[in-house]
Formats: sequence, structure tokens, C-alpha cells
Amino acid sequence: MNTAGPVLVLGAGSWGTALGLVLARNGNDTYLWDADGEHIGLLRQSRSNERHLPGIPFPDRLLPIAALAELPQQIGDVVAAVPCEFLRDALRTLREHGPRTARLCLAGKGLEPGTHALNHEVAAECLGPLSVAVLSGPSFAGEVARELPTVVTIASTEPSVAAHFAGRFHGGTFRVYTHEDIIGVQVGGAVKNVMAIAAGIADGLGFGANTRAALITRGLAEILRLGIAMGGRRETFMGLAGLGDLVLTCTDDQSRNRRFGLALARGISPDDARREIGQAVEGLRTTAVVIELARRHGIEMPISREVGRVIHGDCTPAEAVRELLGRERRDELES
Repeated sequence: MNTAGPVLVLGAGSWGTALGLVLARNGNDTYLWDADGEHIGLLRQSRSNERHLPGIPFPDRLLPIAALAELPQQIGDVVAAVPCEFLRDALRTLREHGPRTARLCLAGKGLEPGTHALNHEVAAECLGPLSVAVLSGPSFAGEVARELPTVVTIASTEPSVAAHFAGRFHGGTFRVYTHEDIIGVQVGGAVKNVMAIAAGIADGLGFGANTRAALITRGLAEILRLGIAMGGRRETFMGLAGLGDLVLTCTDDQSRNRRFGLALARGISPDDARREIGQAVEGLRTTAVVIELARRHGIEMPISREVGRVIHGDCTPAEAVRELLGRERRDELES
């Protein structure tokens, strides 16, 4: 039996539910909260998340709750798995209505629109000083929920905190590595969503495997440039939260960002594409943030720039590809 006490998961979408399933299967009493009370009511009634992960029953230890006031006061661990645009609101709700939090694990992948902040920076603003970790890596919620082998990384500037959350999550088919580069892990997880949109556009236009491989490789170069400029370590981007997540999300249609790119290539508007997908498409908002951060740091990110032009209607997907192909010849290792 787990003796670390109960854990709270913020966000009952596909990813939050999948992580809740992992925690509960590992013997953690796990509370699953969402701002959508009607959705929580359906989870309680069916003991499953039929909207996002149909046919996967909840273990007894996974308990959906509609109000944070229902929580026992001894909870010290919180996992935030809400889209980045809603993270600040969720943490403010936790601060105002939830129990005092000792440790926070951030599982969303993105950058906050408007402020351009990394998730751990948002958490510090909302909750003040506390121990923070981030979870990232190549992981589709549906496969995690179905107990298919998955490997992720948990990073924290405090190694003991990364190890603590790794102990919560590690088990069965869910393997966890630990890391100290909290910035690099977050940048890799966020910017790969932009590259997945680009991969979807390229595949949707009928380009082949050669194009996809080139895009992934040059996309990794862009992630490296931005990540290092923001304080991440080069080696981080060659690991699970960098190359691993990038390859996954660029090559499989379980990726919402890739499907969004495929829809854009068909001529569907960004708003209609998002509605068609029916869930958060993190790369849609992250693209504009990445372009602004590249400008701020004085670095070249041409793939990100062209994805932004397509999203904002400044060019067609085909025109964006022609712009990339027409760029001036340069040394591959040039920064």
C-alpha cells in the first residue's frame, strides 16, 4: 500500500484522467478534479471517462470530485494536467479553495499565452514558493490509459522532488526517469507541438517520408536554439522530452497537433479545425508565443514562423512550404 498520502489531479481531460489512472493503479488514493462540474458528474456516474477515454474503468482508488472543498486536508501532492491557457485559473482555484500544497507536478505541455511564461513560473506566481516538478515525454493519453508501455521524464531543480513524484508514477507499464533541467524539459514539450502542426501540414499536402524526416530534424534544431537561449541544456533535447516527444507527435495521428496540421492542409480554417478535433490543441496558441520568444532572443525559427503565417491566414500551407524550400543555402551546423 502507498503511504505517501492521497494525491490530487487537476484536470479531467484525457491526459489528467490517464495520469490519474496511473497513480490509482500504483496504489495512490487519487482525487480527480475539473472545473466542468457536469463532466465530473458523468465520471462519477459511469466510473469512467467516456468522453475522452471510453471503455476504460476507473480503479476504486480514483475518485472524481466536483469541489476542492471535498478534499481531505492532508493532501500534499498535486498534479496539474490542464491546458496551459487554463493553468493559472486552476492554480488560483486551488489556492483559494483547496488544501495547502507542499509539492506540485506540472504535466501540461505549452507556454502561457500573453505572458510567454513557462508553467513553473506561472505556478510560482500563483502559489508562491513550493517544490515543483514537471512531467513530460512521448506519451499519448490513450496508450497510457490502456497500459501500453510508456516512458517519461520528471524534472525538478530539487532532485528529491523529482524522485518523490517518480515514485508516485513509476510502476507497471509506466516507467519514469528523473532529470534536473526543468527549463529544457518544458521547452521541448511545448515547441514540439508547433513542429507537429508543421508535420501534419506537410503530410496533408502529400509530401513523403523524406520531407517528414527533414522537418523533424530541422524542427529539433529550432527547439535546441530556443531551449538553449532560455537556459535549457543541450543534452536534454536529445532525450525523452526533446527528440522522443518530437518524433512521437510528428508521426502519429493520435497527436491533436498533427491532426490540426492535416486539417489546415485540407483548407479548413484554424477555428473549424479546432472544433473538429474537439479538444485543446496546445500548438495553436504556443506557435505565437514561440515566434515572439525567438524574436526576443534573436534566433531563427523558420518552421515555427511559417506555421504561424498559416494559422494567421497570411499564406496558404503550400506557400509556406515554398517559402521554406526557397531559403538561402547554409551550413547545417550553423546556429
